[in-house]
Amino acid sequence: MGDEVKKISQNRQNKETLVGELSERVERSKAFVFTNYQGLTHQQIEGLKRAAKKLNAEYVVVKNTLMLISLQKFNLSDEDKKHFEQPTATLFIYDDLIEPLKELQKVVKQFQLPAVKMGIFENHPITAEEVVTLSNLPPLPVLRGQLLGMMISPIQGLHRALSWNMQSLVMTLNAIAQKKG
Repeated sequence: MGDEVKKISQNRQNKETLVGELSERVERSKAFVFTNYQGLTHQQIEGLKRAAKKLNAEYVVVKNTLMLISLQKFNLSDEDKKHFEQPTATLFIYDDLIEPLKELQKVVKQFQLPAVKMGIFENHPITAEEVVTLSNLPPLPVLRGQLLGMMISPIQGLHRALSWNMQSLVMTLNAIAQKKG
């Protein structure tokens, strides 16, 4: 009987340690995506883990009940909690939000797996479709370049409009000078 009690408390202690580690990951993450990894081989999962690690993200397989305990601060709806009924792996994203999603989508296109269930971005739950939409965004440097181009465009137009009168005057004076000269 004493060994059984010790075994249960050791099991509980391991679960509490796991929940603590998960909670720490949740706190550090800017976003996370939940996927159903069923059908992926061990090698495919490990490949996704390695790719995520290079992008300052983590792909972690953990029991649903432990994940839900670590997500309590988000007050997920009953509808969102239904996503945790089948096996779930979580993509924790610590830095750039888009690049790890692009890597996940690359794996999804290659193997038709894992199935994206939902995500949490900036502390708000989002649907699988919204996750896919985010993964199709250009990288952050490209978006910054596009924004800068849009900001510069009106200034360049104004510069052309203001300098046109001066150019026109110079061309007219040159034409008069050549006619007289």
